[in-house]
Amino acid sequence: MNKVCLVGRLTAKPELRYTGSNVAYTRFTVAVNRTFTGSNGQREADFIGIVAWRRQAENICQYLDKGSLVSIDG
Repeated sequence: MNKVCLVGRLTAKPELRYTGSNVAYTRFTVAVNRTFTGSNGQREADFIGIVAWRRQAENICQYLDKGSLVSIDG
């Protein structure tokens, strides 16, 4: 079984959307800094796309904004 734990910041404010059957969801991107520097001496980041559903999506859109620090476990 694979498991991932990410800590990063939101790149934009999440928008709440609904499917055709009225199920809430949101898509957002988390910028996760790498623990090492690149060949040019600067730190780099990975941008991970996330999808959340139902009540969790509603809470994310209500309480989080661009730049919010989040922890994703999945």
